[in-house]
Amino acid sequence: MGGAPTLFDRSLARRRLDRALAAPASPGSDFLLARVAEDMADRLTAVLRRFPLALDAGTPGPQAAAALVASGQVDRVIRLAPTTAAAGTGGFSAVVGDEERLPLADGVLDLVVSLLSLQGVNDLPGALVQLRRALRPDGLFLGCLLGGASLTELRQSLAAAEAEVEGGVSPRVAPFADVRDMGALLQRAGFALPVTDSDTLTVRYADPLALMRDLRATGATNVLVERRRTPLRRETLMRAFAIYAERFADPDGRVRATVELVWLSGWSPHESQQKPLRPGSAKARLADALGVPERPTGEKP
Repeated sequence: MGGAPTLFDRSLARRRLDRALAAPASPGSDFLLARVAEDMADRLTAVLRRFPLALDAGTPGPQAAAALVASGQVDRVIRLAPTTAAAGTGGFSAVVGDEERLPLADGVLDLVVSLLSLQGVNDLPGALVQLRRALRPDGLFLGCLLGGASLTELRQSLAAAEAEVEGGVSPRVAPFADVRDMGALLQRAGFALPVTDSDTLTVRYADPLALMRDLRATGATNVLVERRRTPLRRETLMRAFAIYAERFADPDGRVRATVELVWLSGWSPHESQQKPLRPGSAKARLADALGVPERPTGEKP
């Protein structure tokens, strides 16, 4: 959708996801997606409603679609997978598509979920608008994407090593969402009753190389359009590992990696939903409720 800057090479991201899926499985490398899918199912239980038709929009693996099927709250689940290899199988239908070009008519869905995908779209406001339009009135959107604190240790270590060894810094880790901006984006996209919150996880690894293996095993490597095309020099990489261990190791020698999960929810507008009161319509004074004297606007205490 018009005019958004192109930050990510999305075709490269899909190729790297396919390459990761074709490699021998790395035990436990999908732990984050499994954790987020479980959290999504828990959040959905707070919504006392059945959903006739739900869409999993772009989640890298089938965990979200499988969790929707297992929840018992959804009659039919469609998975919009980024690639054929990532579609998965289960009690859901799967099609290959792109969250930035949603292949659905307006007003056909009751629920949309998207996990660890939307941080990689080039036009996030436009994608949110399309997801909202695809919902029926009073339909629910529930999403999770990586937040700005994610992989801060890796970013700092790579930048410090590159500056020290090569005399400059190039973009190697994608920019992530700021939770403070996401509520405004939901409102801009036309969602009612928007809610955002964040959850920060600390994952520990034997060494920085183990973290990078996990990133590669899930296809989560550098796909920035402005990335440097030449491989990272071995000297720079070794120095980055050393800096990481110096700055972010625990007493037992294991290193920390921060993952910030930003959760979003919003409803397609409907006349039955709560609406804010009109200014001046309150039946009681705030000063009385707080037990303090009321002062006119502008009066100094």
